[in-house]
Amino acid sequence: MNTDDTITIYDVAREAGVSMATVSRVVNGNKNVKENTRQKVLEVIERLDYRPNAVARGLASKKTTTVGVVIPNIANAYFSNLARGIDDIAAMYKYNIVLASSDEDDEKEINVVNSLFAKQVDGIIFMGYHLTEKLRVEFSRSRTPIVLAGTVDLEHQLPSVNIDYQKAVSEVVDLFAKTHKDIAFVSGPLIDDINGKVRLDGYKEGLKRNNLPFKEGLVFEAKYHYQDGYNLAQRVLNSGATAAYVADDELAAGLQNGLFAAGKSVPEDFEIITSNDSSVTQFTRPNLSSISQPVYDLGAVSMRMLTKIMHKEDLDEKEIVLNHGLVKRGSTR
Repeated sequence: MNTDDTITIYDVAREAGVSMATVSRVVNGNKNVKENTRQKVLEVIERLDYRPNAVARGLASKKTTTVGVVIPNIANAYFSNLARGIDDIAAMYKYNIVLASSDEDDEKEINVVNSLFAKQVDGIIFMGYHLTEKLRVEFSRSRTPIVLAGTVDLEHQLPSVNIDYQKAVSEVVDLFAKTHKDIAFVSGPLIDDINGKVRLDGYKEGLKRNNLPFKEGLVFEAKYHYQDGYNLAQRVLNSGATAAYVADDELAAGLQNGLFAAGKSVPEDFEIITSNDSSVTQFTRPNLSSISQPVYDLGAVSMRMLTKIMHKEDLDEKEIVLNHGLVKRGSTR
């Protein structure tokens, strides 16, 4: 018997007194096996608790029926909800998911992607804040199909599913501009394309449309974490801002509580609109107004798109943009 903990097809074959090919036929439901042989093999499989290796089983067909999902922060409600949409559609098409977190670290991201390639996944859904040149090189070297979910590709090389982030932010500015002259832009790192290019362009566009000047002092960047938002509160107040668009719900919750600690009331003294409409918006008092996104659908549509590519079907669209909205809650007047 195998000395390590993994029971192999060889162990099952030896124990049942049959060839490995016979075990393989039983596992794969092939009808060309005598019934008494099938029962004997199944009994050994159950007794040894043999679990067929998906990679080995897929070698003949060159498929592992496994999809890799790269997520930047597994604790972030936005990405976990997106992953749920991916998983549901994957299950429908009989794919298993390998979830890998990059922890918002560029080097770890490369390692995670290469690890998934090494596992011979049939496809990858990538969620991240920006595509580094190193990552683009790794993607281009591989034949594995890749789809971006909630991730922008300004070079339009990879299939993707997003909302129109630029338009959404400009609409937030439109709303605030009716009663505010100094509107803060609070986001994750500006090196991330989604922030420094797409969302910031939407912010500038909204200001211009409402004849408001763009002021560098009203632009703030932080990590996508609650404490970072909390720590920013005093600086945001010192800038003279009386309203803020915030690019992440945890960041917005932190900012709101930081404002409260500084003696300010939301929305009476300061208004906030956040970005992702995750469950975090309901945890604060008052609840956070937010751009609404079909987050689950972003995941589901990206997985459906990946199945089409993996099955060599034509894509109707390479870059899918889903509709967004605005949900007003207690953080706006």
